[in-house]
Amino acid sequence: MTQLQPDVQMLLDQVAALDAPPLESLPVEEARAAFLAAGTGRPRGPEVGEVVDGTFAGPAGELDYRLYRPATPGPHAVIVYYHAGGWVLGETRSDDPLCRDLCDRTGAIVVSLGYRHAPEHRFPAVVDDAFAGLQWVAENAAGLGGRADQLIVAGWSAGGGTAAVVAQLARDAGGPQLAGQALLTPVTDSDTTRPSYVENGKGYGLDTTLMQWCFEQYADPADHTDPRIAPLRAKDFRGLAPAVVVTAEFDVVRDEGTAYAEALSAAGVPTTHIRAEGHNHLSLSMVDIIASGAPVREQFAAAIRGFLA
Repeated sequence: MTQLQPDVQMLLDQVAALDAPPLESLPVEEARAAFLAAGTGRPRGPEVGEVVDGTFAGPAGELDYRLYRPATPGPHAVIVYYHAGGWVLGETRSDDPLCRDLCDRTGAIVVSLGYRHAPEHRFPAVVDDAFAGLQWVAENAAGLGGRADQLIVAGWSAGGGTAAVVAQLARDAGGPQLAGQALLTPVTDSDTTRPSYVENGKGYGLDTTLMQWCFEQYADPADHTDPRIAPLRAKDFRGLAPAVVVTAEFDVVRDEGTAYAEALSAAGVPTTHIRAEGHNHLSLSMVDIIASGAPVREQFAAAIRGFLA
């Protein structure tokens, strides 16, 4: 396929007609408000057994989390989820329909973990919070209704990149032990000259200029190649948890996601690479809006279920 899925194209046309200012042209607080407002009125996704909001102790203070629990009897596997937003935007609830969908399709608890945001809290604040959150979930899994021996890290976009980083940190620290890593159109590198950035850099939902703005807000240029920002730059991929990586055809981060899946496979890590043809960076998260994304999310969930089999 060399064209967008029809429902993805239709949504892009509707968004273009709004002629809203680019997020990167706004002050950070206004960009955050616009990012959250874009999700107002969307379908909420499937019903789950219970949704619980709480806090956990991060390295620099209390952080929020939102937990999605299946209706089935536990204890359940636990998906530790990191939200999208380029380390600057979003919150524990901003990927709510996607988290509900993951919970429903996998039968696992999903814990959407909060973390500090740039530019107020620059690199490595997100990484520190994310790894501390995984450790907290592992230590408190039983109390959350989960199983500490069935932990998966997951995320979308920058959150997917964060999940990949946390998987590397967990390996290097000797734990927590992970059953898998589930990466949905992840940011795994900082090279914005790749062909996918050139081909899809404007008009496909995530522009090159917005990604560059996010990198600038998050870290100094000298840090952009740090593996804790760009996990594709890690020296060793051996011994990492089994992975599922989804890349979208019309997405600036497509090529680095593909490279990450290839690097994992080359290192002997069991890896499933799902290529979402006709999709952009945003469409796979649009539960009950982009119908063509549902089969891809089911493949993603099936891979996660396979980690737990």
